[in-house]
Amino acid sequence: MKRIIVSILAFVCVLSLSAQSARQEILQNKCLSGSNLLAYPGPLQAKLTPAPKGYTPFYISHYGRHGSRYLIGSKAYDYAVQVLGRADSLGKLTPKGKEVLRDAILLRQEAHNRDGELTQLGGEQHQAIAKRMYERFPQVFAGKTPVDAKSTVVIRCIFSMENAVQQLIRMNPQIQLKQDASQHDMYYMNADIPNFWEKVYPKEVDQKYEAFAKKHRDCSHLMGVLFNDTAYVHHEVSVEKLRYRLFELANSIQGTELRHRINLYDIFTDDEIYNGWLLNNARWYIQYGPYPGNGGLAPYSQSNLLRKIIEESDSCMQYPHPGATLRYAHEVDVMPLACLLELDDCGKQEADLEKVADFWKNYRIFPMACNIQFIFYHKSAQDKDVLFKVLLNENEARLPLKTDKAPYYHWKDFKEYYLKKINRFASHYVYVR
Repeated sequence: MKRIIVSILAFVCVLSLSAQSARQEILQNKCLSGSNLLAYPGPLQAKLTPAPKGYTPFYISHYGRHGSRYLIGSKAYDYAVQVLGRADSLGKLTPKGKEVLRDAILLRQEAHNRDGELTQLGGEQHQAIAKRMYERFPQVFAGKTPVDAKSTVVIRCIFSMENAVQQLIRMNPQIQLKQDASQHDMYYMNADIPNFWEKVYPKEVDQKYEAFAKKHRDCSHLMGVLFNDTAYVHHEVSVEKLRYRLFELANSIQGTELRHRINLYDIFTDDEIYNGWLLNNARWYIQYGPYPGNGGLAPYSQSNLLRKIIEESDSCMQYPHPGATLRYAHEVDVMPLACLLELDDCGKQEADLEKVADFWKNYRIFPMACNIQFIFYHKSAQDKDVLFKVLLNENEARLPLKTDKAPYYHWKDFKEYYLKKINRFASHYVYVR
């Protein structure tokens, strides 16, 4: 009874946090405004719901994103330095603008020749996730258990995998590790889908987004913080582009070692920070979420991945001690997979972009090192009624399935529902290796 009460209290705590508005959460923790740049916060749910009586965990199927990284593309760092540097040479920066230029230069120096690479914190995030996975489900990793780890061919994903599996081996040197990072698996690990953008972001959808964005863009305060000459700003500065790049830099700091030294959030008002997130949240919802304005097709980009997860899980469960299957990829895979699975509110559809943030918070879905874990349970190796639960970023998540053992579900029900779902939309995304 005590274990049940603890689990209920933990779940209520998670629900109370979820009940807060995005604005409230972001103003309490401005790092959340980083969307996909949010440094992995760790699980909100400290205590997981105990398994039904007689059931023990025996297999884990995992799909996750790489850890915190440097920004991708030199323009991410160069643009702000160039614009502010030129203004400084002409005497057009305020004292605060000069400080921002200095900080932007520091960020660019730290990231020099590290385009999109894993940061130190990014590696530490995956060590911590692997450690918690081992400690939460020790039965899965006991003895000479097999661990099959795969990564996309991108170096930040490979190093994320390495940090995770080396942590597991430190905890159990008997683990039988198999690793790979090959183009051979990219058809499901990180599929390149023909005509993807034409499907999810046609001209009419872009027009709807721009109409929404115009209501939430106001750079006047920020320009006043940085520049001492409004005429110069009007004639010489692309204000929205500079706002975007500075907001990106501000959010990127949390994933680097410079987080101990500098902060750029103080150049933005609370409204600017929230609206900066709001614009990103809506764009991610359109491009990779279940936005009905484009038919809600984006999540089906992960049909090959979900089919692979189902097939590999069925195959691994035939072994007496199957261990774990670990996969490391990108947020553009994890987010639509979460939406395809309809985890919690991830699959909820809303045509009005003004209402999306009421229920769909991208930072809950795809921070750096975000992950989806399927944890399988049985009573014995001969048990045919396999149960499982899904963790989204290490928190128990809901599925749109009936169950008599929530948050645990029957694997046979899951397969029936989702195979029908992805087969029904196979004609929209046909791609093979």
